[in-house]
Amino acid sequence: MRIAVTIFLTDETITPTRLAHELEQRGFAGLYLPEHTHIPVERTSPYPAGGELPREYGRTLDPFVALGQAAAVTERLGVGTGITLAAQHDPIDLAKQVATLDHLSGGRFTLGLGFGWNVEEAADHGVKWRTRRELVRDRMGLMRALWAEEPTAYQGEFGSVRASFAHPKPVQKPRGPVVGPRTLVGGAAGPKLFAHICEYADGWLPIGGRGLTESLPPLRTAWADAGRDPGALQVVPYAVLPSAGKLAHFAELGIEEAVVQLPPAGEAEVLRALDAYQPFVDGQGA
Repeated sequence: MRIAVTIFLTDETITPTRLAHELEQRGFAGLYLPEHTHIPVERTSPYPAGGELPREYGRTLDPFVALGQAAAVTERLGVGTGITLAAQHDPIDLAKQVATLDHLSGGRFTLGLGFGWNVEEAADHGVKWRTRRELVRDRMGLMRALWAEEPTAYQGEFGSVRASFAHPKPVQKPRGPVVGPRTLVGGAAGPKLFAHICEYADGWLPIGGRGLTESLPPLRTAWADAGRDPGALQVVPYAVLPSAGKLAHFAELGIEEAVVQLPPAGEAEVLRALDAYQPFVDGQGA
């Protein structure tokens, strides 16, 4: 099983370049970074994990800038977002950022998409909470038009773009309905989420990986009903606190990659965590 990592990189943690060097040298598969543009002080949205919102949420580095640094100092390490809050971006700008990072990294980029949990953060971007999922779907439609090989127009409910020259293109070629880099959608299991995954993504990025035994069969059914190749579905448990038993269970479910959680800390603490995870990378702990 491929083992990647995720971390809240901030202005107080290990740097992207130092971490990327260590990950590649140690054989980790990838680095995924979360995104928050800002955290409004006056906030009524509860922290999904419960309790006080951790300090690092309001200090995150821009994932595309940080991943660009990570890609520049490595040759094999995958880079990805976990997750991009697509509703909070101008889709024309986001399409350019994604395609550029994928091009410069040689096709190593994974676009992890999500719908968010912080109502106030999204509202400052002009996002209406009840329609955010359809807004993300529309954003993806527009970006796919810009990533198409030939100039392609798009007219959606929330945005449009004329047929345009837009380069660079993502490295991966279209596969089924998916255009662009490897694309994974985060979120809780359910028919709406699975419909999004089947329409415009390569798979699912479930946080923690709990409940996969029950949720994978309906996802695979929806995938097949959408005419997608059963062997192409990718499920990547995200922000996992790993154990040998947990990773073995993922492997039994046909999962080929897991993303483990690193502490949002300085170099010494992060390197200790990598030491602890190293047996899983080496195949000795799974």
